[in-house]
Amino acid sequence: MVLRNAVHKDLYADSVALMRVAARLAEPPGVETISLVMGTPANRDVLARSGLLTSPGHDAGPNDLLVAVRGEPDAVDTALALVIDALSGPGEGPGAGPEAGADAGPPVRSLAGAPAGASLALISTPGPYAAAEALKALRLGMHAFVFSDHVPIEQEVLLKREAARRGLLVMGPDCGTAVIGGIPLGFANEVRAGCVGLVGASGTGLQQVSSLLHSLGSGVSHVIGTGSRDVSADVGGPTMRAGLDALAADPATEVIVLVSKPPAPHVAGQLLRHAGALGKPVVACFLGTDGTAPAPAGVTLAPTLSEAARSAASLAVGGALPPGEELPKLPAPAPPRRLLRALYAGGTFAHEAALLLGPALGDITRTAPPPVPGAAPRLPDRHLVLDLGDDEFTAGRPHPMIDPTVRTAYLRAALADPRSAAVVLDVVIGHGAAPDPAAALAEALAEAPDDSPPVIAFVVGTDDDPQGLTAQQRILRDAGAYVVDSSTSAARVCAELLSIDGDLTLASAAPGSAAASSSRIGETA
Repeated sequence: MVLRNAVHKDLYADSVALMRVAARLAEPPGVETISLVMGTPANRDVLARSGLLTSPGHDAGPNDLLVAVRGEPDAVDTALALVIDALSGPGEGPGAGPEAGADAGPPVRSLAGAPAGASLALISTPGPYAAAEALKALRLGMHAFVFSDHVPIEQEVLLKREAARRGLLVMGPDCGTAVIGGIPLGFANEVRAGCVGLVGASGTGLQQVSSLLHSLGSGVSHVIGTGSRDVSADVGGPTMRAGLDALAADPATEVIVLVSKPPAPHVAGQLLRHAGALGKPVVACFLGTDGTAPAPAGVTLAPTLSEAARSAASLAVGGALPPGEELPKLPAPAPPRRLLRALYAGGTFAHEAALLLGPALGDITRTAPPPVPGAAPRLPDRHLVLDLGDDEFTAGRPHPMIDPTVRTAYLRAALADPRSAAVVLDVVIGHGAAPDPAAALAEALAEAPDDSPPVIAFVVGTDDDPQGLTAQQRILRDAGAYVVDSSTSAARVCAELLSIDGDLTLASAAPGSAAASSSRIGETA
């Protein structure tokens, strides 16, 4: 085995392009680990801590592409030689999916060269330059979708103030999901047009709710991502507030959904009051908030993503929906099987699962030792709810929505662990995701011991996505997984399997105080 670094001076590519190329170049035999990152001090430090940095890499600058490959000598040399050609291929970048890039043409490299009448700019540059480009877009009268991360929060605040002054939206920084007028941006799904508009600070949360609306026969007008920091105390929720106003003014939008992991309490309160004054029904899903104050008139509080979708669909059709899915009944695990192993690619799903199951299961951990090359991951002697898209696990590696290698290693370890009572998996499809994400997981399931624990899986997406919802579900079922419709359903199955006493409930109330009401998980609207 050898480890080599290469530095390409003044060559920038966004993180999605780098992750997709790394996943592709890691496929041939002989490549053990490959990482493509910009040479920022933080990225160099990550590679150093991962044992992937050699002397050429130490000299990389923030505008330089840094490549690290470990493997057999010939395979390493081949991978290094293919990097530039791979980055030049079609469909690389935010919004690129299995079918993206064929007709889009080259991206606009300067906003001055944008086509006449362009109303939105997608910005994916190194973080230090993103705010300047977004400001140019605003001055040209364009909304800005800022995929770039590592943008100073002070610049985010200034950008959003300027956008508000001009009546425009800044989605991001670090915004991964939007669907504007039927056009998906970043990681997004093909959903039918309809009357429900979404605005949220959670990319996978927006994907789940919009996809569930599609499956319930409803449809989406727009999906507006805000970036995760928008609802923090420092930023104050300006894009979520502007998104609410835009959807309220949109004649095609009749119902509005808010989605977020917990906002700052005072920001959540302001947003709910603002939502109640819009004159359109609003469903708010702020995961993990509780309170004593009732929701404003016109606002329905949903404690889970699936209930947010069902509530919005019910409001859209003006009546009750059919009952939810019938969940599988699994046999009780026999000792020593007693532990949950939930291995998520979507951070919002991990957050929701920990909130739903934590009070009942008690001893849940959200961390596990990062994998060591050539060794099986070590699993804790506690219930485990893991976000494998967290920086700890993507340092120097592609995100699991693009490359399943790290998650597959944890899956194999969980299936072989005699303490595991249940394994939970999410599969996110659509634009930006891997072309066949279920297949790699199914391969690991097929290799599992005969007495391995049950696997509960759910797929986020639609049949109109390139990978196909039904096709991905079939692959998982054929491999032996129990497939349910949503993250909430997966939590309910785990609750029953692990014999949790009493009802599995989660407080549904206004942020900032004790619970005003509660809703049983999976309770239909």
